[in-house]
Amino acid sequence: MSSISLLAQIIVHSFYRPLVLVLLLVLTTACVPQPDLPQPRRTSSLPPNPRPAVPRPAPRPTPALPQGPSQAQLRPPPALVESIKSLGRNFNGKVGIAVTRIDGQWVVDHQGSQLFPQHSVSKTWVALTLADLIDRGSARMDEPITVTKNDLTLFHQPIRALVDDDGYETTVSDLFYRAMTESDNTANDRLLRRVGGPEAVRNFIASKGLGNIRFGPGERLFQSAIAGMTWRQSYSIGNAFFEARRKVSDQTRGTALKRYLEDPTDGAAPIAVVQALSKLQLGVLLSPNMTRLFLSTMQEAQTGKKRIRGGVPPGWGYGHKTGTGQSFDGLDTGYNDVGIMTAPDGTAYAVAVMISHTRATVEERQNMMQAVAATIASNHRR
Repeated sequence: MSSISLLAQIIVHSFYRPLVLVLLLVLTTACVPQPDLPQPRRTSSLPPNPRPAVPRPAPRPTPALPQGPSQAQLRPPPALVESIKSLGRNFNGKVGIAVTRIDGQWVVDHQGSQLFPQHSVSKTWVALTLADLIDRGSARMDEPITVTKNDLTLFHQPIRALVDDDGYETTVSDLFYRAMTESDNTANDRLLRRVGGPEAVRNFIASKGLGNIRFGPGERLFQSAIAGMTWRQSYSIGNAFFEARRKVSDQTRGTALKRYLEDPTDGAAPIAVVQALSKLQLGVLLSPNMTRLFLSTMQEAQTGKKRIRGGVPPGWGYGHKTGTGQSFDGLDTGYNDVGIMTAPDGTAYAVAVMISHTRATVEERQNMMQAVAATIASNHRR
């Protein structure tokens, strides 16, 4: 054998021998039982996410059907109707009561269409006339204003202590606050002169469609006429008015008072009052800023804490204006409270309780007013 042939056999033998050994090892292993070993997890042969998922649009919510007024808005609770009428019928005196739900369509009343003396409730219309002037740019709350001794009036006027021979320099805002929260007669009459007098207030009431609400000539002339007197500026000092009134005969006073009660120059129907307060709350009368200021000022009223306010439950709000008339021969003429009661859920009620004349005690009057507030709250339904 040539050396070349021998070399070829060696190469072939060297190439196949390892292959044969590997084959024999595989066959031998296949015949031997193997222990349980973890099996590799099968994977799909398809590529991951072969097609991107197309997001399905979210279902559109079914549009809510428009909601009409609730039953509480459409009709007053029967128990409230009966309670208000019962309180009016059983009171010892002539009283007008009106209640309206401000977001509703009803008014509950007892003699609510008749005219009742307002007395200091009428300060509300002076203040509203001023607020309207401010909205129209014809007045400012920070406007300087002077109160002199010639501006002093009668009865309740705490500002009198601040007025010396040089007068009292203040602002429109100060007088507005005093008139609405303290029922200061001089502050009110000075504002009345600033807004243009009684005729300007009457024009405001008419232009805003406030209904059967009268406005008198101002505190000095108005209160003097009720007592059968003619105003003199000297009556504003000390107790001069009371001393002069004591000299008026009973017949003169009685006649003047009767004439006033039969046809009050400052008379207002309780229904008209609550409807006007509703317009105020709804923002119909004033700008949003002036509406907020006016309502918040009414919340700070310091008078009549035992009238309607005394029956307003905890958690409720109450902004208001009171009014009190003169007394003669055991008869009180004018004992009023009008305002806005607000429930914890925000529902608001305008309420007016106005007494024309009565011989009931102060406590009896207050109890009746508190009962009105209590029955409004107890019959409240959202």
